[in-house]
Amino acid sequence: MRELAKFYITTPIYYVNDKPHIGHAYTTIAADVIARWHRLKGEEVFFLTGTDEHGEKAEQAAKKEGKTPKEFVDGIVDQYIRIWKELNISYDYFIRTSDPSHEKIVKQLVEKIYKNGDIYKGYYEGWYCVPDETFWTDLQLKDGKCPECGRDVKKIKEESYFFKLSKYQDKLLEFYKKNPGFLSPKFRSKEILNRVEDGLKDVSITRTTIKWAVPFPMDEKHTLYVWIDALINYISALGWPDGKRFKEFWPADIHLIGKEINWFHSVIWPALLFSAGIEPPKKVFAHGWWTIDGKKISKSLGNAIDPVALAKKYSLDAFRYALLREMPLGDDGDFSEKTLAVRLNNELAAELGNLLNRAVTIAEKYDGAIEGSPELESSLNVDKIDEAMERINTFDALSEIFLFIKAANKYVNDKEPWKLKGKELGGVLYNLLESLRIISILISPFTPGTSEKINAQLGVKAGALEDCKFGKHAYKVKKGEYLFKKIEN
Repeated sequence: MRELAKFYITTPIYYVNDKPHIGHAYTTIAADVIARWHRLKGEEVFFLTGTDEHGEKAEQAAKKEGKTPKEFVDGIVDQYIRIWKELNISYDYFIRTSDPSHEKIVKQLVEKIYKNGDIYKGYYEGWYCVPDETFWTDLQLKDGKCPECGRDVKKIKEESYFFKLSKYQDKLLEFYKKNPGFLSPKFRSKEILNRVEDGLKDVSITRTTIKWAVPFPMDEKHTLYVWIDALINYISALGWPDGKRFKEFWPADIHLIGKEINWFHSVIWPALLFSAGIEPPKKVFAHGWWTIDGKKISKSLGNAIDPVALAKKYSLDAFRYALLREMPLGDDGDFSEKTLAVRLNNELAAELGNLLNRAVTIAEKYDGAIEGSPELESSLNVDKIDEAMERINTFDALSEIFLFIKAANKYVNDKEPWKLKGKELGGVLYNLLESLRIISILISPFTPGTSEKINAQLGVKAGALEDCKFGKHAYKVKKGEYLFKKIEN
C-alpha cells in the first residue's frame, strides 16, 4: 500500500484575552481551506490550532473578573472551541499552552538550549506593551507609545535570562538564501532580511514578576516569556522529540500567521530550533490584515467584528467564501458587509446557485440517457487551481474556479437546453451535471456545506481532486432549495 504524502499546517495559537473576532476567523478559515485542499489531494493532513494562555495579560484579566488565571482561560477556550465548530473548522488537534504535556516539552526544549550554551543570565531594561506581550526599544516607540497598537508601554528593568539570538544571524541568512520559499509571501521577506542583516540582539526569555507562566527549569525565581512558551506548541503538539506524529509530520509545511507576528516566527523560532538541533519549518506565510477605515481589526482597538453573527446573517459558506474571495491572502483589505453581500448576490447566488437550479430543473424532467462528449472540459484547468493553492493563493484559485462556473453558465445560455429534446438534450445535461459535480469538488474546501447540498441534488458522492475530470457517472437528480438566498440591500 502506497504511503500517503504528509502535510502539516498550523495557525498561530490565539491569545485568550477575549473571544475570537473576524481576524482570528480569517486566519483559521484560510488554514482550514488549505488543510481541506490537501486532504482532497489524498494527503494525510495534520491541522493544528489552539490557545496561548500564559502571561501578564491573562493574569490581569483574570484578576479583574475575580477568577484564577486557569478559571479565566478555561472560559475563553470553551468559546474558541465552540466558535470553530460553528465555522466548520476541521482541525485535527487543539493545543492549550496550559496543558501539562505542553509545559513538560517546553521545559525539556529550554533545558536543551541551555545545555548547548545559548542561554545566559543578565539584566533586561526596556519598554513593554502588556496587551501585545511585546518588548520595544526607544527607537521603535512611536510618540512614546507601542508602535503596534498605540497604547502606553511601561519601563521594565529586571534580572532575566537571555537567548543568544545574535549567534544565529549568519545561519539565519544562509537558511533564507537556501530556502527562498520560507519567508512568504515574497514581498514580506525584504523587511525580515533587512532587520537580520542590520544585526541581531540577544533576547530576554524570562521574567521574575509573572507567575502565570511556565517555570524556567534552571531557576525557580524565573518564568518563561510567553512567546517562547507559545512558539514551542508547534512541536509539543506532535510529541517532540520521540512522538510518532513528530517523526511523521515535522518539519511543518506551513505556519500560517498574521504579519504582526512574523518576526517571532521567521527569526526567533528558527533560531531556537537551530540551537536545539531541530530542522526549521518549510514555510512561514504572513498574511495581511482585515481593516476598518484603514485600522487593524482587534478587540483592543474596539472595532472587533463577531464572525459567528456574520455567518448566521449571510450563511456560513457565504462568509467563508467572501473572506477569501476579496483579496489575495498576503494583502491587507478593508472589511465591508456591503462587499460580502455583493459577493453573495452576484457570484454565489446568481452564478453558482442559478447554474445548479437551471441544470437540476431540466434534468428532473428528462428521462433519457445523460451522456455525450465533454464540450466544457476545455474551460477547466484543475492544474492551475492546484498550482494557486500550492502558492497559498486562495484568491487566484477561487477566481479560476469561477471562470469555469461562468463558462458553464454561458454554455447554458448558448445551448438553451429548455428548447432541446432527446439525445441533444442528454448531451447538454451531461456537460452541465459533470461540470457541477466537478465544481462541487473544487469548492468543497472553501464552502463544504454547499458542496454537500450540490451532491445531494445531483445524487452523487463527494469526490477527490483526482475525480475532477469528465467521465461517466450515474445521477439521481432531485431538486432542492436554492443554494443561496440573495440579500436585499
